[in-house]
Amino acid sequence: MARTPSEPRLRRRLIDTLYVDAMVLADEARSYFDEAGRLEREALEPMARVSFSCESLKVTTRLMHIIAWLLTQRAVDAGELRPSDALDPSRRLGPAPVSEATAVSVMPVQARSLIAASAELYRRVARLDDSQAGPEPASPVQSMHARLAMSF
Repeated sequence: MARTPSEPRLRRRLIDTLYVDAMVLADEARSYFDEAGRLEREALEPMARVSFSCESLKVTTRLMHIIAWLLTQRAVDAGELRPSDALDPSRRLGPAPVSEATAVSVMPVQARSLIAASAELYRRVARLDDSQAGPEPASPVQSMHARLAMSF
């Protein structure tokens, strides 16, 4: 399927918007976990404090994977990197650590919000990364046929 002339421009805007979102969230997370979150962490039970520290690292890991992937996409858009090079496993979106719902449920409200926001942003970027991995189906019918063929 041929791309329209506006698709690269839309893709660039999407990447730029996601990059700004990731940087803002990274700054919010840093500020919270380094400052206000410390006081809230101290009010938790000992095991919850450990979970809180682990979750702050998970948020940071998710955001760093996202930012690295978005910078790779910007390099492709700028012509500094070939699109095929961006598909190398070392340049794909890194795996995100999973947060356990039970551990997150005892976190302070702002911590839960940052954890959820980082996981949601990661899911959005992962969909983009996955969409680059394989060829686009020529039509919805062919896509349905391919899924049916894999089922049997």
